[in-house]
Amino acid sequence: MIPLTVPDLRGNEARYLAQCVADNWVSSAGPYVTRFEARMAELTGCGHAVATVNGTAALHTALMVAGIGPGDHVIVPDWTFAATANAVRHAGADPVLVDVCPATWTLDPALVGQVLAAAKPPIAAVIAVHALGHPADMDALGSLCRDAEVALIEDAAGAVGARYRCRPVGALSDVAIFSFNGNKTVTAGGGGMLVTDHESWAARARHLTTQARSGPDYEHDMIGYNYRMTNLNAAVGLAQLERLEDMLAAKRALAARYDATLAGRADLAPMPRVDWAQSNNWLYAVRVADAGDGAALVAELGQSGIEARCFWRALSDQPPFADAPTCLAGVARALSGAVVTLPSSSGLAAADQDRVIEALARWRGAALVPAA
Repeated sequence: MIPLTVPDLRGNEARYLAQCVADNWVSSAGPYVTRFEARMAELTGCGHAVATVNGTAALHTALMVAGIGPGDHVIVPDWTFAATANAVRHAGADPVLVDVCPATWTLDPALVGQVLAAAKPPIAAVIAVHALGHPADMDALGSLCRDAEVALIEDAAGAVGARYRCRPVGALSDVAIFSFNGNKTVTAGGGGMLVTDHESWAARARHLTTQARSGPDYEHDMIGYNYRMTNLNAAVGLAQLERLEDMLAAKRALAARYDATLAGRADLAPMPRVDWAQSNNWLYAVRVADAGDGAALVAELGQSGIEARCFWRALSDQPPFADAPTCLAGVARALSGAVVTLPSSSGLAAADQDRVIEALARWRGAALVPAA
């Protein structure tokens, strides 16, 4: 079976892990954590970075340091991974589900503007998700958030290395988060990172994620969380970052071959990309006519020994968020079940991608219609 995505561990991962063991630094402190944080701050151009146990913990922490809590409402894209909205609920706040743009599959600034102007419910923050590694329109969203005096948060979970108008994602908002789960371009086996230019927010994030301990003894000044990253995870993540440009180049090459394969197809289309953004091509996704064709394509590829998966589904259609306020235009609903991700590992062999391309050539589905 050709997997959807697997870690690319061809660098210093084993050597750094062995060093952790030799030095007895294997838990939630150690030099690799500090080095990983420093490298992520440098990569994003942010003043501060705080490592966490995973991306969801980083997002929960970002919301807390932005002052979000019970009674607040936070705009979340209707088409995103559930963790984005879950983190809002973890903070005690409520998500407001807003649709995405057909041109980018990311948060629609026009609809965000409508919700902010209506002030019903009043919004305390906006979370922009860089879907599949493609940046959202951060200048438009930033202008809206500044005018409304609300926090702007980037969920860049799968977007490390992506750029918006030549600027790295992560530095386009008040605070941003990344994930280093096993399926991401850069993995630490697990882990997340919060980045920000606000020194006080970074200090509060570090305090909250280390159980809000106020001194060397067992004294605590607030409710805290055990959200720390281990030195082992950080060692893997740091080694991965050393090869980031190589992995991004490999992903771009994979995407270019898939793009060429889809040219002229009426029943398959790649995720749209715009000229003001440079996706990191985390996962290559194709759109089909509907959820039925999505399931059929996944099944067809599976029979050929190729792992594929239907991607996100609209949160507004799911039980945990059935009571959330919404501002929808039908885009997320049209994408639900109709977006299929293809094998996208940076180490994917050319022969294996040939097999995927041959299987796509054999499949036929219904003609596409616009997402909205």
